[in-house]
Amino acid sequence: MTTLPTVLPTILRSSTHPRWFAASSADLLSLLSDHLHCERKAAENALALVRRYPHRGSSVASLSRLAHEETSHVVQVAALIAERGWTPRSDTPNHYARALLAEVRAREPHRLLDMLLVAAFIEARSHERLSLLARGFARTGEGGLGTFYGVLANAEERHAEIFLELAQPLVSAQEYEGRLAALGVREAEIVAGLPHVARVH
Repeated sequence: MTTLPTVLPTILRSSTHPRWFAASSADLLSLLSDHLHCERKAAENALALVRRYPHRGSSVASLSRLAHEETSHVVQVAALIAERGWTPRSDTPNHYARALLAEVRAREPHRLLDMLLVAAFIEARSHERLSLLARGFARTGEGGLGTFYGVLANAEERHAEIFLELAQPLVSAQEYEGRLAALGVREAEIVAGLPHVARVH
């Protein structure tokens, strides 16, 4: 089985409540459907950054590869749903992502900085929660789901690191650290206000 980190990514200021696994896994089709749409939106976000900032050559390459991997995750989650004879449910508003994106400033380079940092937080939180799903499913006898989520959790961690690496050169180290800290506090506030339901965020 895939080895999972035992500590949170350092940018996260809070951990998910222990009751989240039971709530999120209570309706597996809803959870898997939400996960499928999360992966789709992650791919779309990476490609939207390529479209808006095509002059950033190294970023284009990194983001394109990331979008490709996220798209492969969409295919994998869709296959998992199909194996169970289910059809994915429609997308519903993601209040977590919307609240984070509301923090993005309008003027450059702050807009790009914030977009990259917000993406890093979403990936880091996804890493944490997919890791919880991996451990939870393994503990409850769903070894296949546990392994599946362990692999995807590790991918989310890599994606968070990519976004952080792309953001660092945009501003001074002091400004970068300050903005990362501020968004970290805000992300923890948003998570604290979310209900425990069958979805990733």
